[in-house]
Amino acid sequence: MTARKTPPAVRLESITKRFGDVVANDDVDFTLERGSIHALLGENGSGKTTLMSVLYGLYDQDEGTISVDGKPRTFDSPRDAMRAGVGMIHQHFQLVKPMTVLQNIVLGHEPTDNGLVDESAARAEIEEICSRYDFDVDQYLDTPVEELDLGAQQRVEIIKSLYRGAEILILDEPTAVLTPQEVERLMDVMNDLREDGHSLIFISHKLDEALTIADEITVLRDGEAIDTVRAEETTEQDLARMMVGREVLFDRLERETVPGEPALEVDGLRMHGDRGQEQVSSVDFTVREGEILGIAGVQGNGQSELVEGITGLRSVASGSVRFRGSDITGTSRRDRIEDGIAYIPEDRQTEGLVQEYSLVRNALLGNQTIEPYANGGMLDWTAVRDHAEEIIQEFDVHPPDADAGATSLSGGNQQKFIVGREIGHDPDVMVASHPTRGVDIGSIEFIHNRLIELRAEGLAIVVVSSKLEEIQKLADRIAVMYEGEFIDVVDPETVTEEELGLLMTGQRLEDEEGTGESESDRGVQA
Repeated sequence: MTARKTPPAVRLESITKRFGDVVANDDVDFTLERGSIHALLGENGSGKTTLMSVLYGLYDQDEGTISVDGKPRTFDSPRDAMRAGVGMIHQHFQLVKPMTVLQNIVLGHEPTDNGLVDESAARAEIEEICSRYDFDVDQYLDTPVEELDLGAQQRVEIIKSLYRGAEILILDEPTAVLTPQEVERLMDVMNDLREDGHSLIFISHKLDEALTIADEITVLRDGEAIDTVRAEETTEQDLARMMVGREVLFDRLERETVPGEPALEVDGLRMHGDRGQEQVSSVDFTVREGEILGIAGVQGNGQSELVEGITGLRSVASGSVRFRGSDITGTSRRDRIEDGIAYIPEDRQTEGLVQEYSLVRNALLGNQTIEPYANGGMLDWTAVRDHAEEIIQEFDVHPPDADAGATSLSGGNQQKFIVGREIGHDPDVMVASHPTRGVDIGSIEFIHNRLIELRAEGLAIVVVSSKLEEIQKLADRIAVMYEGEFIDVVDPETVTEEELGLLMTGQRLEDEEGTGESESDRGVQA
């Protein structure tokens, strides 16, 4: 007798989903085998999250069928999907920040004993889940979620789905806000879940991560499924070509410009955090015209405060910031915009755009007092609209509608719009903080090329990033920041990723003679 084949965990057949005239998913087939990890790759706006939102019951498909464990299913809500064993960990966590970890996990699914919440039973079940998958969250069960770092919050989301019985887990861009160490920890968790028989869908646009963790990879482009391949039988170049429909350059970008005069000088800068603690400790650096200084480091080591001090968003405790030789330490963000210091913020949704505003209104941000957008105290909305439409055209922003709200754009298109707006200020200095965080490969290539073009035009550029490959690709020099200080300044063409990783964790590199007395002594100047 022939053995009966186990049905796949999930099978989506001919799924089509429309939003008005926009076809988000176009006749898509997708199969997740039981006990496997299947990566769903594609650029921002390619239809990845929409397809999984159909599976999770957030959207009704217009056409096509869903099967889970071989049984046809119709999900009218996420609760229906969860009853069928499907859980989804969203990119933006669905947690109630003031509530404790335990309260978040059991919310809506509290065990009861004689009509009362049985907290001890819930605690025991959660601790058993933590023990099985080597989570360390059980020690924080009574801690408010808002006090946890992002990696721990994500583990709370995963535990919440497992507590509710999920056998199939959808992880939507789970590494977008994580540090390299947290990404490695997440990969270990995903491996443990797969080995325990769970089936995972990993939504991403990061090729290396998909190749590292997935068994199979499906690529979406413009709402269509381009192909499904075995991870072991493909390459980053193959995947990139499927994602964007053309060859993508991965190598370090060559440049011939010779740095000019100092444009931005920081001397002995000390910055305090929101709670008064010192976050930046006596940092010195100079950035010249036609030069990119990369600042690498694990997030939380003072990079955000340093950037805010440079751009005028936070007062400095001591030290100075000079622009073309003039002291601007005490000037406002508005003054620095008018001086010519542009800023691409690390959080595009809360710092770069007003989500409820149209692109026209967002194009005005930072330009409110600058001609031709403002004249005699009056705004020229025709000029502002023209500016928005120029950004949309030059930076290939989709949808190409100046009246569209910022919230209607994918993350990559939001980022391209911000980059275009900041370049439109005609700056002399560009400060770019995590300029490609959560952005797809096509948009990454576009933004990188624009930064290199600005460098060739003579701009002084500071790029802050935790992505080692990004820093090495863009920078002329890399300053590694650890616990508020520059621990070392290295050459991107000779330093290895391993050495950068060691520096980012505070381990100094020995000099060529092996004496251990190198540039990595605290207080090094960039």
